Amino acid sequence: MLKKRIIPCLDIKDGRTVKGTQFVDLKDAGDPIALAQKYAAQGADELVFLDITATIENRKTLVELVKKIAASINIPFTVGGGIRTLEDAALLIRSGADKISINSAAYNNPELIKEIANHFGSQCVVVAIDAKYIDNSWNVFTNGGRTDTGCNIIAWAKKAADQGAGEILLTSMDNDGARSGFAIEPVNEVCNAVSIPVIASGGAGCKEDFYALFQNSNASAALAAGIFHYDQLQIPRLKEYLKTNQIPIR
Repeated sequence: MLKKRIIPCLDIKDGRTVKGTQFVDLKDAGDPIALAQKYAAQGADELVFLDITATIENRKTLVELVKKIAASINIPFTVGGGIRTLEDAALLIRSGADKISINSAAYNNPELIKEIANHFGSQCVVVAIDAKYIDNSWNVFTNGGRTDTGCNIIAWAKKAADQGAGEILLTSMDNDGARSGFAIEPVNEVCNAVSIPVIASGGAGCKEDFYALFQNSNASAALAAGIFHYDQLQIPRLKEYLKTNQIPIR
């Protein structure tokens, strides 16, 4: 069995790490470079950096900040936010990103997934899906969680995988920041629909939530933010707990 990954996430706004609830009510969570260094030192398996307002503000990702973070850590680094073209992706990879995460632009132009995957390899392409439960369906939302596409996550996840995505990063907007546990049902739906790894995001509130996710789904990784940023749970303690409970962890 492949070992599970623990991935902290830095949501970036105006050059600072922020954390909200259900994508709103954002609060400052610290300096992104210091947090990145802390997580690398603690044994995080990867780090995700999401410039959460780049798409809304119609601008590119904060490249200089990406460069500084990439230079200060030694773990795989995924960067997303405002990536609309192959050139945008290439700039971030040249700046130190190991993978790029695309969300709204991928949904609006699925060919972008194929274009980036053909150029850099599928292993470099993470398609992020923001999902919310609407009328008995987990729907895909774009534009930073502002636009309901009406599309079910299964249909979009399959299409993204067919276009060459190497991973899916699935965030439950309903669970985001709620500290009530991961949304296991949609995670399982996507895991069963595609053959590529699925990263679950949204809802981590305690170490038991990570155990429940890995015990009850085929998620390959768990992504969390606030619980790590505010030191309510340290990565070494989480990994030790998971190992003790027979979850294969790196």
